[in-house]
Amino acid sequence: MRQGTKIITLDNGYHLWTNTQGEGNIHLLALHGGPGGNHEYWEDAADQLAKQGLNVQVTMYDQLGSLYSDQPDYSNPAIAKKYLTYEYFLDEVDEVRRKLGLDNIYLIGQSWGGLLVQEYAVKYGQHLKGAIISSMVDEIDDYVKHINELREKTLSPDAVAFMKKCEAANDYSNPKYQQYIQVMNENYIDRKQPSRLYHLKDIGGDAVYHAFQGDNEFVITGKLKDWHFRNQLKNIKVPTLITYGGHESMPIPTGKKMAELIPNAKFVVTPGGGHHHMVDNPDVYYKHLADFIRQVENGTFNKQ
Repeated sequence: MRQGTKIITLDNGYHLWTNTQGEGNIHLLALHGGPGGNHEYWEDAADQLAKQGLNVQVTMYDQLGSLYSDQPDYSNPAIAKKYLTYEYFLDEVDEVRRKLGLDNIYLIGQSWGGLLVQEYAVKYGQHLKGAIISSMVDEIDDYVKHINELREKTLSPDAVAFMKKCEAANDYSNPKYQQYIQVMNENYIDRKQPSRLYHLKDIGGDAVYHAFQGDNEFVITGKLKDWHFRNQLKNIKVPTLITYGGHESMPIPTGKKMAELIPNAKFVVTPGGGHHHMVDNPDVYYKHLADFIRQVENGTFNKQ
């Protein structure tokens, strides 16, 4: 597959930005988080895997409503109803795969992308060699409980009380509230500072993010609050790697539980990494990925 950028036209008429890096016969399709995030933390994935001695073609893309891809008018209720759904974004993954001519691939997803990997492996698993769930739970309630515990642990009681007051009043833009969010971000999301993912202007797909998540990583007021997938994990039949940062927003016990419930899975931790542990500690993160892919390729995964 040729390297570089390719704009694909979906059957619905919208356009998505895709980009492929690296060489070799192993293909990795990378899904970003958010939702409404973008591809950026995958930009050096092929180079990082090559540093681990593994040639992989990595294809990333911006999902509908994100960065370089088309931005639907989500203020139109009919458009929002049609495209702001789990089903749309899941089927979008498969349409991207088909339109790029990919099959028998590895699929990696970060956070929200890890949700899509879980659902894709159940619905479309016949197209996968392996799945990588990066920093995502299978039960959102575990995340909500954990993130509240982290807030109580990290901030003063007065700060937590102030944040809860703002949240009850829907006052998320309060500057003091946002300062506390930044403290949490630097402790658990982007621990390597200054973050390479910060920009002069916010480039997030806010409409998609707000519909599913809410205002920030530490409150869930959107559709994700009702997401539960644990009873489906047994239906993931492909080799699966679950990777968490050692100091991130997702609860490590949940990641370990997922590895127990998925028939052929392994859980790994990147020391010192936050939610974006591929940026915080890339050497360890990509060693885990390279080891997983090698073991699946040679038939030794989970055979030791």
